[in-house]
Amino acid sequence: MLSDGSGDWQPTAALDILKLRARILERIRAFFFERGVLEVETPILSSAATTDPALASLSTRYTGPLFPHGQTLYLHTSPEFPMKRLLAAGAGSIYQICKVFRDGESGRLHNPEFTMLEWYRVGFDHHRLMDETGELVMQLLASSLSLQAPEKLTYREAFIRHASLDPHRATAEEFARAARDHHIDVPRRLRGHDDLAAWRDLLLTHLVEPGLGQGRLTFIHDYPAAQASLARVQPGDPPLAARFELYLNGVELANGFHELADANEQRTRFERQLHARTVAGLSAVPMDAHLLAALTHGMPDCAGVALGIDRLVMLAAGARSIAEVIPFPIDRA
Repeated sequence: MLSDGSGDWQPTAALDILKLRARILERIRAFFFERGVLEVETPILSSAATTDPALASLSTRYTGPLFPHGQTLYLHTSPEFPMKRLLAAGAGSIYQICKVFRDGESGRLHNPEFTMLEWYRVGFDHHRLMDETGELVMQLLASSLSLQAPEKLTYREAFIRHASLDPHRATAEEFARAARDHHIDVPRRLRGHDDLAAWRDLLLTHLVEPGLGQGRLTFIHDYPAAQASLARVQPGDPPLAARFELYLNGVELANGFHELADANEQRTRFERQLHARTVAGLSAVPMDAHLLAALTHGMPDCAGVALGIDRLVMLAAGARSIAEVIPFPIDRA
């Protein structure tokens, strides 16, 4: 429950941490300036919402000359789609630091309004972008943390190391046994069911992720194709997503892709997500027709990544929660 604000007007972040945050933002801009990557700004409001059933868009209502009867607009959960429109228009490699919004998220590592760094590198694949991401983060944390050299693990290698099973071959019974052996509370909807994707997610979040990035940056790549999201799928047995995530001390910092550029495949994925939303009882939302048009026009081969600035500052400062590194979290906004 939000307070009336009468007794909690002061910031939750100390001044020295806010100064650290400012220095990190300055260094990010210097990093990309040296590499000729263009800083851009795109709208926070959009006529389309995220179709991802795992995310929820915040919305508002605009009434004005263009929409005299009113128009529902959505606060973006990421600047990805308009940035891809800029890529299709020939902008070249670009980056953006902006506020993004996700409904229903609050906690030690979450605030419904948070700061994201997102960038796209034309001509890169996800492996080359992992290298650049590691270089940036190591530079940003150099004065705060002493870290070993970054490591890269496939999704399979991470599961074998931390859960002792192959996530691409394991059965529901084997996932359930691993959860039981590690005293993981299994949601009622999973008990007795063979939803392998849900089992993977459960063990990833409760068993694998906490052990990742201990004293070093750890990149996980080659995710199951079902978790491709907006990444290309690499053929093989099994097919794998050209996707990576970055962890440090068990905290997820970044999520990147060798970007999907096929408009028809993107539309199919949007439709699949909308169907999943319906099955889950979530509200229907409009897909981004502007993005599909841009992909139809043609987007250059590129890789992109989103990195959470608040979590990065939290790790740099040795803080326990992002409330310590932002001046006014949602309960003081």
